[in-house]
Amino acid sequence: MNPPSRPGTVLLTDYAWPDDSVERSVIERAGHTLVTGPAEPAAAEVVEELVAEHRPAGILTCWAPVSAAAVGASPDLRIVARLGVGLDNIAVDAATERGVWVTNVPDYCVEEVSDHAVGMVLAWTRGLAVSDRDVRAGRWDPASARLRRLSALTCGVVGYGRIGRATVRKLGAFGCRILAHDPHPPKDVPGVEMVDLEELLRRSDVVILHVPLTPDTHHIVGAGQLALMKPGGLLVNVSRGGLVDTDAVIKALDSGHLGGAAFDVLESEPHVPAGLTAQPGALLTPHVAFSSDASVTELRRRAAEEVVRILADEAPAHPCNRPRALPAGAGDRR
Repeated sequence: MNPPSRPGTVLLTDYAWPDDSVERSVIERAGHTLVTGPAEPAAAEVVEELVAEHRPAGILTCWAPVSAAAVGASPDLRIVARLGVGLDNIAVDAATERGVWVTNVPDYCVEEVSDHAVGMVLAWTRGLAVSDRDVRAGRWDPASARLRRLSALTCGVVGYGRIGRATVRKLGAFGCRILAHDPHPPKDVPGVEMVDLEELLRRSDVVILHVPLTPDTHHIVGAGQLALMKPGGLLVNVSRGGLVDTDAVIKALDSGHLGGAAFDVLESEPHVPAGLTAQPGALLTPHVAFSSDASVTELRRRAAEEVVRILADEAPAHPCNRPRALPAGAGDRR
């Protein structure tokens, strides 16, 4: 990697790991200064104050909101790099208007998230979580088990991107029938039947969400979509909480229409609705589908390297926008 055109300050707004050592190593090796905010994601106003105080040339953000005001608070800002895939915590339009790059790391956790989704399906078909709770509570009643043969089920995957394709590949090893839906469906996918969303919901025993959160996908699964699903089916969400109307899911579980809901993400996270935790058919994990020792280290390194590239007047590896006018001296290597 080429030396930076000039040293700058980089703000790490928050981080979901014990320290900032990986980010600091990459940033400081390139001759820049890393300033770290609180580990827990702060409110938008706090981030805006940090940006105004330090006037960073680059921002690394995990979960903290980087608002339009934050983007505008540093005249030197050239990049906002997401430590993750989704961009719903970044004011991308404002960054684009101000000539600021927005980047992400789209493929660091493909195996982990798809593993998590398949693991949740297996936990449901084999009753792993329910049985564990029963045994720990002193109940040993194998006759009450209501287990399923995965190879006899139809699994529907909503979103056929990198992670969706990995999930399909892994599910295929179990011999189940696989449906998939995507707004840009590929042609002639062996072993996968591409269908519209309504047909997928009607025919699937298991529905897995692998789509980004956008205005078009907000509550892509609500009461109407749940009503289309087969009675006793499973809904898996390892993408973004806002894809699902949680209240509708609670009602569907309570009525028995939905047999299970396996969620790694919630619209209200970190708050977990009491109505959801009270459901024996709910399997919940705390937004960790992306995580493994390997994936987190790769994420941190690659996000920091994007910042170094931009500050060295190089093109980003994974641009998520096309700035309309780059800041003075930033070049035009797009």
